[in-house]
Amino acid sequence: MKKRFLALILAAIMTAASLAGCASKSGSSKSTETGATTSAVEQTTGTQTPAEEKTEEAKETFPVTVTDQLGREVTIEKEPQKLVSGYYISTSIVIALDLEDKLVGVEAKAGKRAIYKLAAEDIVNLPSVGTAKEFDLEGCASLSPDLVIVPAKLKDKISSMEELGLTVIAVNPEDNDLLKEAIELIGKATGQTAKADDLVKTMDKGISSLKDRLGSETAPSVYLAGNSSVLETAGAKMYQNTLIENAGGVNAAAEIEDTYWAEVSYEQILKWDPDYIILAADAGYTVDDVLKDTNLADCKAVKNGNVYIVPSDTEALDSPVPAGYLGSYYIASVIHSDIISEEDFQTEAVNFYEKFYGFTPYKN
Repeated sequence: MKKRFLALILAAIMTAASLAGCASKSGSSKSTETGATTSAVEQTTGTQTPAEEKTEEAKETFPVTVTDQLGREVTIEKEPQKLVSGYYISTSIVIALDLEDKLVGVEAKAGKRAIYKLAAEDIVNLPSVGTAKEFDLEGCASLSPDLVIVPAKLKDKISSMEELGLTVIAVNPEDNDLLKEAIELIGKATGQTAKADDLVKTMDKGISSLKDRLGSETAPSVYLAGNSSVLETAGAKMYQNTLIENAGGVNAAAEIEDTYWAEVSYEQILKWDPDYIILAADAGYTVDDVLKDTNLADCKAVKNGNVYIVPSDTEALDSPVPAGYLGSYYIASVIHSDIISEEDFQTEAVNFYEKFYGFTPYKN
């Protein structure tokens, strides 16, 4: 009788252990696969709480018809299993939607993008399909992708791609609304609608939280200098203008109507006399270069030492990628440092990248 009783106890223990093992496997996520755990700093800023992250996985029923950002209606017959992304922004979106394992080809110079090495290092070894200027049509077709995602700049090449039997969607994320539209487009086209919705909501919540904290603070003027020269800047119609405004600043160059980086003179910068000069993340010159530029010696930002550069540790946070809204957090930590600290910026970045890219930035 005693032996039988002991056997029953042993069986119960083994069953409980087995159930615990199953639970630990089913709880894995992109973050835990890379060894990252939920950060203790989740308590602040705008990223979603664990309860909000439990979004029900809504799956698209294929075929689906989408309208891309060139206004083209495209029907995707089956859920794509092989993807080609010819644009670094769409590639970053693909990774955020947990689709990196489906990529079979990417844009040129992928090895130079830190985000790929941090979040999906195998991408850098994938075949290149070239650039918007020199897209490799035949090379792309040889990869037999189910779906090709290209920048709108390649609109004249799309008919040739379709003649090769390729299904193509074009994206044009040139401002914040278009970026969110591109995320939703790619999500629907790949059957990842729920993840795309979660990503967009996280971005919106982050900016909303930032704006709430800034309230009605006085907005200092910010001159955002381009990658090539301090004499390049972004006007009101560029994505970077949104970054400045969301950070509680005023774009010193808002009067410029160009839709691309505009060239200006030293005299014009001195006339604007910005409170802050912030260099683009990929600037080919340094903060020290600007501070020592005698042509800008009388500029308020230079006189007060208020010259900074947007971080690029993970990716250029002044570009229209999913993490681009973090650029506003960084700028706010510079121009409103009494309200938004550098730690606040890093906290938001840690929460975002752990959730959508599976790694932890700013470990040190």
